[in-house]
Amino acid sequence: MPSRRQHRVNDLLREELSDLIQRDLRDPRLSGLTSITEVSVTADLRSAKVFVSTLGGEEQQDAAVQGLSAAASHLRRELKVRLRTMKYVPFMTFYRDDSIEEGARLLDLM
Repeated sequence: MPSRRQHRVNDLLREELSDLIQRDLRDPRLSGLTSITEVSVTADLRSAKVFVSTLGGEEQQDAAVQGLSAAASHLRRELKVRLRTMKYVPFMTFYRDDSIEEGARLLDLM
């Protein structure tokens, strides 16, 4: 079970990454609405899984994950500047999150 500190770091990273993606990244692969749905850091706070949801088809979602993966070092560098209180900024791995699409599909079925 994640500690209280992990929860705080997860929330902080999700907010800051969302802001960075909306304001700083100019990658054409991120053209649609891209949102960070969840961040999960390890117990030592050295690495994080970042789950991303994008409106569009599978190709758009895969392209968004590839774009974010390509920008991971830039995002980490920007997070180091923004989050000076953290000793380490975790290395991030991006994953596609289909939960929003699945929820929309279930609503359509109802």
